[in-house]
Amino acid sequence: MSGLFNLANPYKLRDRGVMGMDKRNFSYISRYNQRKFFPNVDDKLKTKVLALDYGLAVPELLGEVRYQHDVAEVSKILDRYQGFCIKPSKGSGGKGILVIIGSDEKGYKKASGEHITYDEIIRHVSNILAGLFSLGGAADVAMIEALIEFDPAFTGLSHEGVPDIRIIVFKGYPVMAMLRLATHASDGKANLHQGAVGVGINIVDGVAKAAVQYNRPVSTHPDTGRDLLDIKIEGWLEMLHLSASCYEMSGLGYLGADVVLDRNRGPMILELNARPGLAIQTANRMGMLPRLQAIEAIGGRRGPSIEQRVEFVVENFK
Repeated sequence: MSGLFNLANPYKLRDRGVMGMDKRNFSYISRYNQRKFFPNVDDKLKTKVLALDYGLAVPELLGEVRYQHDVAEVSKILDRYQGFCIKPSKGSGGKGILVIIGSDEKGYKKASGEHITYDEIIRHVSNILAGLFSLGGAADVAMIEALIEFDPAFTGLSHEGVPDIRIIVFKGYPVMAMLRLATHASDGKANLHQGAVGVGINIVDGVAKAAVQYNRPVSTHPDTGRDLLDIKIEGWLEMLHLSASCYEMSGLGYLGADVVLDRNRGPMILELNARPGLAIQTANRMGMLPRLQAIEAIGGRRGPSIEQRVEFVVENFK
């Protein structure tokens, strides 16, 4: 951790409840995430199928391409939709995601305003199948999803990309939340390491607490000028329930749930992560450990319901 936390003094970090990489890996990921469940989140297509089985909302799947000899078939999908998103099923860190918002005489228009040709789209799909963007370079599947129409409340809060909300979920309890906003520097991706803005969100009521870019405090979006501290996410309890549901659905005890707010369909699960990063602590200006330890201290043989878990969070993590 850096910026808002003093790297030079590990004792102060510990006193503020900040969790480091080793602690996360050994005390939480290794302990609470059985390896057999990793494919449930590392494979986005499998995640989508599981979510639908559990009745959880996800972006609509328009089609999929599994084999190189089927790549040309993608034209049938593209001809039916003005906008779409192509992503690798086993990709990570936003790599290999191609968002097309429309087409005209210049070709297919990306969210950045740039145009690409049909042949370039086909080449991109072929690269996905070859494993260019997948974990470990394994052969992959290209997913084609419907575009997310983000809620008007987020207007001016993201540059060339859809805002998403990362919620850390531990044993089914939402622990900490962050709104991730794409910037020009991040090339439209909601990846903090690439320059996206992270806005710490109060886990109780969905109100912004603080914001950072490159681990430094900011108060306005660098591209749009929108006030980042004047944010309240409507329907926040519904998002907490949705993220908490990912515990049963995935089988993982410690995970990051990425949720988007669609103007028509409401909250939807974008993807899940079995190894969520720790920058969310910087965005919230607080450590995560006290909340994790409070959940570990909860006794009882029978696990509480989703509603009871969310109620505990609202009452105890103010």
